[in-house]
Amino acid sequence: MSALKAERSLFSYPKYWAECYGVAPFLPTTRQEMDELGWDSCDIVLVTGDAYVDHPSFGMAVIGRVLEAQGFRVGIIAQPDWSSKDAFMTLGQPNLFFGVTAGNMDSMINRYTAEKRMRHDDAYTPGNVGGMRPDRAVVVYSQRCREAYKEVPLIIGGIEASLRRIAHYDYWQEKVRRSIIFDAKADILIYGNAERPLVEVAHRIAKGDPVASIQNIRGTAVIRKEPLPQWRGSDSTAIDKVGKIDPIPNPYGADDVGCSKSEFAKAGVNLAEEAAKPITVQPPRLKPWEKVYVKLPAFEQVSVNKPLYAHASRILHQETNPGCARALFQRHGNRSVWVNPPAFPLETEEMDMVFGLPYQRIPHPSYGDAKIPAYDMIKTSVNIMRGCFGGCSFCSITEHEGRIIQSRSEESIIEEIEQIRDKVPGFTGVISDLGGPTANMYKLRCKSKKAESTCRRLSCVYPDICKHMDTDHTPTIDLYRKARDVEGIKKILIASGVRYDLAIEDPRYVKELVSHHVGGYLKIAPEHTEQGPLSKMMKPGMGTYDKFKALFDKYSKEAGKKQYLIPYFISAHPGTTDEDMVNMALWLKSNDFKLDQVQNFYPSPMANATTIYHTEMNSLRNIKNNKESVAVPKGARQRRLHKAILRYHDASGWPMIREALRKMGKANLIGKGPNCLVPEEGRNEKAASNKRGSRPALTRHSGFSQFKKANTKPKVTSNRQRNNAR
Repeated sequence: MSALKAERSLFSYPKYWAECYGVAPFLPTTRQEMDELGWDSCDIVLVTGDAYVDHPSFGMAVIGRVLEAQGFRVGIIAQPDWSSKDAFMTLGQPNLFFGVTAGNMDSMINRYTAEKRMRHDDAYTPGNVGGMRPDRAVVVYSQRCREAYKEVPLIIGGIEASLRRIAHYDYWQEKVRRSIIFDAKADILIYGNAERPLVEVAHRIAKGDPVASIQNIRGTAVIRKEPLPQWRGSDSTAIDKVGKIDPIPNPYGADDVGCSKSEFAKAGVNLAEEAAKPITVQPPRLKPWEKVYVKLPAFEQVSVNKPLYAHASRILHQETNPGCARALFQRHGNRSVWVNPPAFPLETEEMDMVFGLPYQRIPHPSYGDAKIPAYDMIKTSVNIMRGCFGGCSFCSITEHEGRIIQSRSEESIIEEIEQIRDKVPGFTGVISDLGGPTANMYKLRCKSKKAESTCRRLSCVYPDICKHMDTDHTPTIDLYRKARDVEGIKKILIASGVRYDLAIEDPRYVKELVSHHVGGYLKIAPEHTEQGPLSKMMKPGMGTYDKFKALFDKYSKEAGKKQYLIPYFISAHPGTTDEDMVNMALWLKSNDFKLDQVQNFYPSPMANATTIYHTEMNSLRNIKNNKESVAVPKGARQRRLHKAILRYHDASGWPMIREALRKMGKANLIGKGPNCLVPEEGRNEKAASNKRGSRPALTRHSGFSQFKKANTKPKVTSNRQRNNAR
């Protein structure tokens, strides 16, 4: 049994009365569909920036089916026209509440490249058409819901809301914005995986609780004037300082509110004679973090004071363990955002029930034959777990899904594989992925219940793998073998990124992976070769990569297969100097790698690396007396340079690289020698540069740097979803 267990199961609530309507083939998106189901109204209306795909990889489908399983009538408004309130009234007024999300991706990352150029595609839209959702979709959709039905409770969630729950740096406006709950004018913000808190909220509203009274549910944030009553405070409004806050005085004045002594005297009662012998009652002793909140520096402070912003970011990231996290309290003017501790992770049985709900596993029929790229990419893949304990600073998984791995059972996963085999049109017998945030964290958790419930480390594997962390890959190996044995399955591929520092701890896994589950190429993510940026990424050094590559090559040879690693790298990450980029490019050239696509660092809200980017301070350490000044590549020119250096073989970037090398005193790297990075300017180069443009081309591709081995052509796959999590 997990040390982090909720008081009640996700599916233990008495079902709402509307259960009698049964299960909808698809959650209705129009009044006509509601009429066909016999509904006069929806209990809950979900608004999403994605197309409606009834599949467990799409957040709104999961939330909708979970709420339906509780007995509620749930409708979906997908990618509405946000120019007026009309589209938000399509399904009528919901009886209980609106639920709003931008979709599986942050709307700003979905709409703009890392260079802030507008994209013209959207993998979550039929036909891959861009522009079907607004910027800051949660805020815009919420405003329209309020215009449509002002009195209906409004709940926001999904990754866009989750990563903006407190004051946060906004890369697109280059300023600190306040918590999104204020801009959206929402009643409740749900962060992280929403099933557990949303089900509790739904049942409390359904039984008549005013939404304003629902303030203390784990995994939610609300607007308050003061902290919740009976909670003790820790003042952390100064850098690296945590102090006790005096309790709020009794608003009624005296502590002995009730009948006065004179009233007893009038009634002829002698209190001295009537007094009973005292009974000592020892209440349960609270743990140091229970009913405790941390008062963060106010929005007005962190918006102008970078050290205070870095400090607030450190506090937030230390309060992500559901077992010991404290609530957060941050002033915004005369109001505050109150962030309750995170929700407890789902147990295996609950995960199985969530993934076992009656999904159609296809897009809504209204889209006809239009292709939805995000669906095409995952329609034959299986999500086997949630969460990640890697703690990479550029990644938002910890802030959203948490560090605790939530795994499905083998039986549930095998059943889904069989459903894919039997239901997915055109299935060829190949499962494209068994994975999640990472490929090889299935059923890996802390071996110590005490450590798991009290640890505040940002990563379980950096700088070294924690002694309490389980690295036995036996459950994953067994799962792979059982999946391969399913009748009608020809091949099981692993497309999720492999955490290779974990994999080398169990070479049996590497052998199993390489022998049976690599389709010629395997993607892994060293992210960089130099220690400066790696230390700010919280990633292992290249020695770990070398060990994994040796095992990969050994087992590929034993299996009689020619297989290649495709490493991913990030350019312009905080902590990266121009010299770091040159050294990485030289490593790439010496290993005969040539880049297909490049991803510059994308500062997503609330990530640790984004804090470093904004403050130019190492917020991974205590801020006080921290004199380290972090090199942060900023500005279009330097970011283009770092991107060009990674694509050292692309002639369009050579003029910029040569100029930078000369300024760095590294002109010896210009020439034809094997140790040179770029050649001298040739006679035909000027004409070619004029034709292509003298600046290196910027790709709209949102995935990480993808490489190809010389004389090979790896299959290029989309990484839009992975980029959003990071």
